[in-house]
Amino acid sequence: MKIGIVGCGFVGSTAAYALIMQGVGREIVLVDRNTDRAIAEADDLFHAVPFAHPLSVRAGDYADLVDSKVVVIGAGVNQKPGETRLQLLERNAAVFSEVVPAILKHAPDAVLVVATNPVDVMAHLTSHFATRLGVPACRILGSGTTLDTARFRVLLGNKLAIDSHHAHAYVVGEHGDSEVLAWSAVTVGGLRLDEYCKIRGIILSDDDRIDIDQRVRKAAYRIITGKGATYYGIGSALARIVNVILHDQRAVLTVCSRTKQVGDVHDVTLALPHVVGGQGVITGLPLHLNDSEQAALQHSAGVLRSAIDSLKL
Repeated sequence: MKIGIVGCGFVGSTAAYALIMQGVGREIVLVDRNTDRAIAEADDLFHAVPFAHPLSVRAGDYADLVDSKVVVIGAGVNQKPGETRLQLLERNAAVFSEVVPAILKHAPDAVLVVATNPVDVMAHLTSHFATRLGVPACRILGSGTTLDTARFRVLLGNKLAIDSHHAHAYVVGEHGDSEVLAWSAVTVGGLRLDEYCKIRGIILSDDDRIDIDQRVRKAAYRIITGKGATYYGIGSALARIVNVILHDQRAVLTVCSRTKQVGDVHDVTLALPHVVGGQGVITGLPLHLNDSEQAALQHSAGVLRSAIDSLKL
């Protein structure tokens, strides 16, 4: 099973590394406008194969993406310290007008997984280009809040003294400042959050919730300020998404996908729980939010719709 990765910066290369370490796929092809960078990354990654799982890694161009089952798009410019994801839009939109058609020319049957920020808007833009070429919208998705959801779960699991895999919690909306932590929908072992805390004698104060919210919402800013970029978390999230698609796992992931309506906002791409399989997004799942969370989700959808409108598609 062939996986293409377009864009060999920190995110694309780390995603490839995570795929190798987890043994996802059989062949990885790296494509970058900087050919020397793609070759160097492919060589370095290939030297990790003997310590992990048997697969091939090589650099190539768009023509080498033929027969790819999944293509991860990490092309674009990096987020600067203090810059919001939405401020990246103008700088990255032009890149995709060339990248998306080039990928689909050689891999028309691939599922496209967008990682470039602002990911919701870039996924919407990708869908715009792809559907004009006859590709169904279900085969276009973005990493969305997959990483934010993981951040929420690991922080919540730590507070609840439980493995984060069993803290079922979701972050929805924009992958960015307006994202919504769905506290009212959190469950542990089939129990609502307040029921679990009562049984375990755990006090989860308002201050605790605010602290977790801010650590999730501002995580990228802190990391970028400290070391210039985020890549381990998102690289691992992308490997998870690719694995789900390659093996048609029908997993529930908070990827972003084009959605007909959120409240009074129409035709917007944002993250919600989706069932994901071999052909991309199978269906969205309703998430029962309280009134304030629902209002916040609609606001987030509005923020994204405004950004999409600025593209004048």
